[in-house]
Order: sequence, then C-alpha cells, then structure tokens
Amino acid sequence: MNETLIGQIDKILFEEEGFFIGVLKTGEKISGSYHESDVQNLKGSAITLTGYWQEHKKYGKSFKFEFLKVNQNELFFFLTKIVKGFTKKISADLIEQFGSEELVNILDNDIEKLLEFKGIKEKRLKKIQASWKQFRSMRRLGEFLSPFDVSPSLLTTIASAMKDVNEPCTKIKDNPYILTNINSIGFKRADELALKMGVDKENDGRVSSAMDYVLLNYCEAQGNSCISKEVLFGGLDELLCFTQKHYLYEAALVERVSGGSIVIMKNDRVSPARLYDAEKFLYDDFKARAKLDSGGFVKNLDEFLVDSDLKLGEQQKEAVSMVNKGASLLFLVGYAGTGKSTTSKTILDVLNTRYDKKEIMTCALSGIASQRISDTTGYESATIQSLIIKHESSDTFPYSVVLIDEASMINSSLFARLMRKISKKAIVIIVGDDAQLPPIGAGNILSDALTLELAPTVKLTKIYRQSEEQAITLIANEIRKGEVPEYREKYEDFEFVDVSVQNYYSLKNQLSQDELKNLRDENSNNIISEIVHRVIESIEKARYRLKNKQIKEYLNYFQVITPMKGGILGSNNLNVVLQEYFNPNPKKCVKRSGLEFRLMDKVVHTKNENMTSWSGDGFKLGEESNTRRIFNGMSGLLFKIEEEDEQLFVFYPNEDVVVVYEYEELKSHLMLSYALTIHKVQGMEYDIVIIPMSFTHFIMHNTKLIYTAVTRAKHKCILVGEGGAFESGCKKFESTRRDTVLLEL
Repeated sequence: MNETLIGQIDKILFEEEGFFIGVLKTGEKISGSYHESDVQNLKGSAITLTGYWQEHKKYGKSFKFEFLKVNQNELFFFLTKIVKGFTKKISADLIEQFGSEELVNILDNDIEKLLEFKGIKEKRLKKIQASWKQFRSMRRLGEFLSPFDVSPSLLTTIASAMKDVNEPCTKIKDNPYILTNINSIGFKRADELALKMGVDKENDGRVSSAMDYVLLNYCEAQGNSCISKEVLFGGLDELLCFTQKHYLYEAALVERVSGGSIVIMKNDRVSPARLYDAEKFLYDDFKARAKLDSGGFVKNLDEFLVDSDLKLGEQQKEAVSMVNKGASLLFLVGYAGTGKSTTSKTILDVLNTRYDKKEIMTCALSGIASQRISDTTGYESATIQSLIIKHESSDTFPYSVVLIDEASMINSSLFARLMRKISKKAIVIIVGDDAQLPPIGAGNILSDALTLELAPTVKLTKIYRQSEEQAITLIANEIRKGEVPEYREKYEDFEFVDVSVQNYYSLKNQLSQDELKNLRDENSNNIISEIVHRVIESIEKARYRLKNKQIKEYLNYFQVITPMKGGILGSNNLNVVLQEYFNPNPKKCVKRSGLEFRLMDKVVHTKNENMTSWSGDGFKLGEESNTRRIFNGMSGLLFKIEEEDEQLFVFYPNEDVVVVYEYEELKSHLMLSYALTIHKVQGMEYDIVIIPMSFTHFIMHNTKLIYTAVTRAKHKCILVGEGGAFESGCKKFESTRRDTVLLEL
C-alpha cells in the first residue's frame, strides 16, 4: 500500500539517467526516477513523495517513490527558474531575510537595495533588473497554473513564450490549446493540461488541435507534405484513443478547411496550408522563371573559356552554355567529383560580364557549405537563413544573380521563403546532388522538380579524379549506383579497418539471443577501440588548431559519423567516449541530466530557436546582446562557463556568433558533437571522417545514407567495422519518394 512522505532533500548519493538515491534532512533515504529537470536541482527542495518502504542491499531501508512533487515557494521558483540573475542560494537567503511580499516590493520599487546583499554586485543587479522588468507580470501565470501540477520546465517555457501577451491566464483558460503554438510544447503537453482544467474529451477545440498535430507531425517526421485522409483519421484514433468517432474528425476537417489551415487535394489527400502554399508557390515560380530569357551574355563562349583558362567537360560546358544563351533558371545536378563547383564558378564568371560582383550572391543551408562555395567560386556567400534575416525588411534581395548550393537539403518551407525573396528578374542557379539524403522536414523539392521537369536541367555524371591514389569520389559513386566498391584496397584518402565477428553467420544459428547480443556488443566495443586508435593519431593536429585559435579548422578537422543516436556505436555513447580523449582535463564542467559539458567541448545546437547572442567582435567588446535565430546543426566551441550565473557560452565560427545558454536549456538545446549522426552532418565537410560500420545499424544502412556519409570527407575517409555490413548497405537502394504536394498538383 502506497504511503506519502514529505521532506526536504539534503544530499544526492547516486544519480544516473534520472534515477537517484537521496537523503532527506530528517535522515530518511529515498530512491526513484525523476525526469522533470536535472536531479541535482532537487537539492534543498521541499518535496512530497508517494511510494513505499523497501530494503536496499547497499543503502539499507529507503523509501521507493513512484511520484515526486516539488513543493516550492512560488516566488522562489519564479526567481530561480524564470528571472535571470538569481541563484538558488541567493533566492532562498533573500526570501528568508525579507519575506516574499517585501522582496517583491524591493524588486518593484527599490531594487538598488539588493546591492547591500552579499553576492549581488552591479553586473548581477543589471541582469536581475532587466529580467524582472521583463517577466514580473508572469507571476500570476505561475499562480494560475500551479493547481494543475505544471512542471517547472513547462511553466518556464510558457512564461518565456507569453511574456508579451496581454492577460495570458485568461487566454489559456479560454483555450488551453493555444499553447500548441509554443515551440517544444505540442499537443500532448497542452492536452494534458487542458484535461486537468476540465476540457471535455470530445471538445471541438481538442479534436481540431489534435488534427493539426497529427497532420504536421506526420509530415515533418516522414518528410511528406500531404497525406491521405485515411492516414490522418487513423492517427487521430491512436492519439485520442477513440473508436467510431470519424464524424468528429469530418466536422473538424470542415472547420479547418474553412478556416484555411488545411487544404484538401485530389485523391482525398490533405495538406497543412503552409506546406501546400509553399509547394504550390514553388511549382508556379519555377515554371514562370523557366520561360524567361535573360538575353544572353558572351558572344563567343569558347573564346571566353580559353581567355579565362577554364577547361570544361561536355556536360559542364552544356550547363554554362544554357545560362549564356539566356536561361533564367537552371538546375545543375551532379554527384560527388563531377565538377559542380567548377561549373558553378564558370557560370558566375559568365554572368559577371554583365553584373558586378556585388550583384551576385551564393548561398547554402549550412555555414560550412556556404563558405565552401565562396572559396571555390570567389563570390560572396551566406547561409540561407542569415540572408533572409538580413533582408527581412525588404520585399526582395538586391541581387541580380542568386546561386543556391546543396539544394537537396532544403525543405519546402525554407525553399519557398528563399525563392519569394529573389527578384523575378534575377537569374537563379540551383545546384545539388539528388543522390544524397532528402531534407530534414517536409518536402523533397530538388528531386520533385527534376521528376516534373519544371525547368532546364543539366546532370553532371562524369567523375574527375585528381589522382590514382585518391578514391573517395569513385567509391562514393559506386555506392550511389548500388555497387560494392574495391574498398579493401589501399588508397591515399580512403581506408577500411576490418573489425568483423569471425564466422558470424554460423555462430548466428548456434547461439542464443543473449549470447548473440553479447557477441555483437563485444564487437561494437572492439570497433570503438579501433576508432580511438585513429583519434590518438589525429589528436595532436586537432589540438594544435585549437591552441592557435583556429576554431573553425578545429571543429572541421576530425569527425565521427554514425547512422544512429542510440546503442554502443550511436552518437550519444561515442560522444562520451571521445570527450575523454579530446577534452580529458577541463578547467570547468557542467553536469545536467546525465550529460556533462566541459569547457572547450565541441558542441552542436539542436533546435531552431531565437537565442540571446552577440557577434564575435561584439562579445569581445562587451556590446549589448541581441536576439538571433540559431539553427539546428550549427557546430561550435564551448569557450566559457559562468558557474555563478549558471550560464555557458558557445562560439559558432561559421556564423561568427556567440550564444549564451542557461543551464536549464542545455538538455534541450545542446549536445556534444565529437560524433554526429549522418542526418546531422548533411552539407558539412571535414578533413578526416570516421564511419563505424556494424550489423547493429543494419536497419539504417542504404546507398543514400552511406553515400552521404562518405562524401563528407575532404581528405580522408576511414570505415571501421564489418565488411559484410558495409557491402549489404551498398546494395540496399532506398527510395526517397515522398508524398508531396508538388507531385499531386
């Protein structure tokens, strides 16, 4: 029978992945799992536990809890979780000295008085003052939501998102599902709150909100921009635990269509309006641009190429010729090593005969890809996101020529935003490799545009090999075609390290499932050992770059790329292993939710979100911060930890931006990047790439995945693992056709 225990946590004796053993100030030991925030945050907290007493082998009698509720002083919670500048100790001491009511009065009317308090100086006071002014109106929100067992992290998210909303409590009470508009909340968390507030399960607003969630979630997760009505209704049944309720869904669908948030297409397919609008715009825009004629540029192209000392193959020359003759839109598609960059440069040089360099812009999704196209062509470049933000106030970009590189990576929404900004009179060159993985997110614009033949297209297929000893491009292209390359040969830029389970197929039939798992785990650890050998060989060169403040070069020097996050060979475990070699003795570190971030760690941002930031020079000069959009996949260096303020700072060299992270944001916004998944490194390029190959990842292996991974290597690609797994993956074609609006128009 469950009991209730109330107390205050004094010590944390043990903690791993949310499970912890602690001691209350009264001496009782407690144990259980807590995932609302970092376990270490519970120290000093008053709590209510529901569970039962048990005898622990090591720790003796302890209370095994099944439910834990933090009973925090409302003001204490507000100061420590939402208002910046307060630590737990400072907050607790201030509340103890002044009381909640008087402290609020001081913060409202006499904040300078806090300078008399130990631990608060001018710098901290300025931060407190600014944050208190920004968030004080949110105290009512905390009081309003507290009866519904809203977690600290959820309240923080809601308070931050609704800081500029008038009467947030009233708006949430009238329609709790407005919370789904807040990043990271989604339908499930909003629905949990709504049901606690007494919303009926068949409420129209609930069903409509669920419909939006299922449709968008399915599209974003699967990469589709439309789905069948049958799939949509099936998803609603699963989410809402309904049966025989399709009449509710039909009514909600009519309401969403009339409201303009959902579009019904032919064949009973439905699409979120924003995705439909994006792809319909691109369809019309590409077709319109394809009909335009720029009038041509160079009279004698052969003479121009000779004078410019440019040597092109027939396919490359065809692409240049099409633009030279007047094509206003060109899709230039090519595989690794086919000379896309050379062709792009030549096209831009031809266009430069009429347009000044300042009228020509190149862009790509990632900072590295943007820098690469700038280096190879000699023309200005930017990331797509930064370009859009820079010209946010203008209807169109001030450019006569725009070249878009790595187009296969760009999803529907972003592609449409970009094309809407490009003048209808501008010449657009879209460059990409349709053999790579499709975009993260909905749509498959490059592939669909090629299938539909929406504009002039040149496909580069001839491989230009620099030397007999260099094989990355040849091996990559054989993989692309579904062929097994001569990967065991010795090459200057490619190496295979065989770490296979001997007689695996015969053992597979002889061993039990547990024995087979142990065998596979052992081999995975052997693969890690070989990876570590290669790390040790490269570590000094990596550290040299870091020591000499070549941050970009350090981040892009050595990279482990793996198909999955989980498992022994997943990025999560590999990051923990590799951190011990790349950054073994940090001066400072932060531990949160089982993760450890160390000073000078290599990290990656994990979600698209507006963050407090500075330019690199602005941070050095102590300028005021601003808010900037920071994108998923940006790679940076953790260079500063402020323990007192519970903040850390990351420099992203490709974007020249410094971002500050609160400790509470680490789990949701940041991860180590010594090892990354293949999807995460699309558009990136590294001097040395190591790829573990194992049958444990077999479900993920296919030609596109392996091709994408191998082509991330600039100078050396090392495959470590099982040859059989690699060969099987090379033969496994995976169709990337998605259900898209473009293909249904």
